[in-house]
Amino acid sequence: MLRGLHTATAGMIANQRRHDTITNNIANLNTPGFKANTAVTRSFPEMLISLVGGGDGTNAEVRSIGRLNTGVLAEEAPMLFAQGDLVQTGNMSDFAIVSNLQTPGVLFDASGKAVTEDGERIYQPQAMFAVRTAEGEEQYTRNGTFTVDAAGQLVTGEGYLVLDAQRRPIRLVDGAGAPKPISEVRLLSDGRLVDTVSGAPLLDENGEGISLFVARIEDPNRLIRIGNGNFRLPEGDDLPGAIGAEDEVELVQGYVEQSNVDPVQAMVDLMAAQRAYETNQRLVQYYDQSLGKAVTEVGRV
Repeated sequence: MLRGLHTATAGMIANQRRHDTITNNIANLNTPGFKANTAVTRSFPEMLISLVGGGDGTNAEVRSIGRLNTGVLAEEAPMLFAQGDLVQTGNMSDFAIVSNLQTPGVLFDASGKAVTEDGERIYQPQAMFAVRTAEGEEQYTRNGTFTVDAAGQLVTGEGYLVLDAQRRPIRLVDGAGAPKPISEVRLLSDGRLVDTVSGAPLLDENGEGISLFVARIEDPNRLIRIGNGNFRLPEGDDLPGAIGAEDEVELVQGYVEQSNVDPVQAMVDLMAAQRAYETNQRLVQYYDQSLGKAVTEVGRV
């Protein structure tokens, strides 16, 4: 009886965490570049149940009855990095990434995962903008809702500096060094920034052409979510390199990438988690009533 009480309680905790994950996804339906979390549950390690017979103290006869699961737990909530839909904003400082990075010899499914013959899981690489925080930390995002500050620097909504191909802040200035209006800047599909009128490439302070740095994240599941659509790599990991010329990546201006949360599926999963929680709750109440009867009624006998 107590084992059943523990199993039902574990089910309540797992479904509560699943419910929290789904509600967080729904809350970020309108967050540009948001990547949904998926709630993963698994059973506790199984127990092998055996009947030890004989009764003579030798335990010579052992018959296997079967396996027993001892409950369920909510594992980590991996992120789903599927491409979100693009929405046109008309804002020239809004950028979006359309990518389909591949690994030679690996076929990824719709969720961006592949399993080799040896059982190894491989995740599809992802392309992301690189930004630098006020503390100098490099972070990565798919949220391309950028603005231009008073100094002509391209920044995120939090004020983080957007980096160029040399991992330096992007500063949009004209020939005289004055800030250049974003309306006079055009983003090419390969990340280069050019003048809207002349088509000439924009140059940095060293006279080099400016282009956005798009990082290639080989294992996106190593990313740590910071908030506001930003991610960072664990301490000690090498900084990612840039995408290659052969990669399927296109940059689009005047668009932002929407959240990849499916609202219909999220609501279905939310109701399923709630009903599973309520079912386990009723089981806990049943076991509690049974224990109460065992104490008050059976005990009197």
